[in-house]
Amino acid sequence: MKKGNSSLDIINGPLYKNIMIFSIPLMFSQMLQILFNSADTIIVGKFAGDSALAAVGATSSIVFLLTSLFSGLATGSNVLIARFVGLGNKQKISDAVHTSILIALLSGFFLTFAGFFSARFLLGLMDTPADILDQSTLYMRIYFAGVLFLLLFDFGSAILRSKGDTKRPLYFLIISGIINVILNLFTVIILRWDVAGVATATVISEAVSAFLVVFILLKEEGEMKLDWKKLHLNKEITKDILRIGIPAGLSGVIFSLSNVFIQSAINSFNSTSVVAGNSAGANIEGYVYIGYTGIVQATITFTSQVMGAGRKDRLFPILKATVILVTGLTIVASALVCLGGPWILRLYTDEPSVVDIGMIRTNWVAKYLVLNGLMDAFVNSMRGMGVSTLPTLLMVLGICIVRMMWLGFVFPAMKTLDSIYMCYPVSWIITLIIEIVLWVIVYRRVMASWHFKDR
Repeated sequence: MKKGNSSLDIINGPLYKNIMIFSIPLMFSQMLQILFNSADTIIVGKFAGDSALAAVGATSSIVFLLTSLFSGLATGSNVLIARFVGLGNKQKISDAVHTSILIALLSGFFLTFAGFFSARFLLGLMDTPADILDQSTLYMRIYFAGVLFLLLFDFGSAILRSKGDTKRPLYFLIISGIINVILNLFTVIILRWDVAGVATATVISEAVSAFLVVFILLKEEGEMKLDWKKLHLNKEITKDILRIGIPAGLSGVIFSLSNVFIQSAINSFNSTSVVAGNSAGANIEGYVYIGYTGIVQATITFTSQVMGAGRKDRLFPILKATVILVTGLTIVASALVCLGGPWILRLYTDEPSVVDIGMIRTNWVAKYLVLNGLMDAFVNSMRGMGVSTLPTLLMVLGICIVRMMWLGFVFPAMKTLDSIYMCYPVSWIITLIIEIVLWVIVYRRVMASWHFKDR
């Protein structure tokens, strides 16, 4: 049986070893992203004040809401190209690479326009405090002016990841992250641009990472090589990318939409300290994601390749390995973040009240993120098997609706920050149970018929 064109023997090789080889660069990438984001937040909080920190934090849920759908399309590219790698179909790999890059370009141009002109309106809908509304709007407009670079990097990294290459995107992230920190120090401390400086540094660093990944694809050999003259939208491949990618992106939209409601509930306290504490608490949660982000990415790539190669006997062992790794690594990461939370949060702000608020979020969200990791493992396994719509529909029920009902009925009765953050573990537990049941159904149908299709 062919191994495909991957640098790893995903189809036949040892699972735990190869999953870790695949995942470790992604974990380092996640860790570096968090460190660089933390540096941004620390620089803003220390040198521009809590108002600037709150202004940047108030945009995060909207930014993620607008970008997650299109970033989800990169997941569709990853699944499809990995499937073609497993099949060994060079022509389809080439068609998928060029279709994916063109989708990234078209999506980037659209999102730039939509994000730039809707920024103030969306922030207003969220009841963003008046004293930070102008700064938040400025940050969003600068950020979305360069969002094309983010999508190019996402799609380019997905293309490389589909054949097992997770190292080079890590190197690009290191370079762009260092540039981002240096530019933050320069624009915020020396030029005194505050939130505009942070946004400008982000756009420039993302442009660097996009240039590097595109440059590498232009220099690739064989079917993965990018040729600008070959950019086109292959009808069937585009359809499959959208079929898998749109539901994957919608799951991110659902998460971020629920977070928009949560941010609105937090804004209802009309306190800059509450918004700033929530922002800092959300930032350090990222360190817990390090424990499982790479593993759940491995789930989708490994599953897609073995599907392409016809090795359905590897489907359950892949899920079992990723579930074990996600559980162990995430529990350790959560414990470290919760124990060290007060010291980490003091890096962001000198205000004790902001630290206390950050810890409220940490104790309710970071502590239980293993549930989110397990849910992602099951969902990505189904996406790798080509089933993306059903997991997303059930995600709507388990995440968005539960959180909206919680914020609509429980929070008004209690009116505390704890009562807001409780909706995270509650929604994760419900959704995880639903996704496990769905996975069993999908797996049985795939094993019964190799031609099972999404519906």
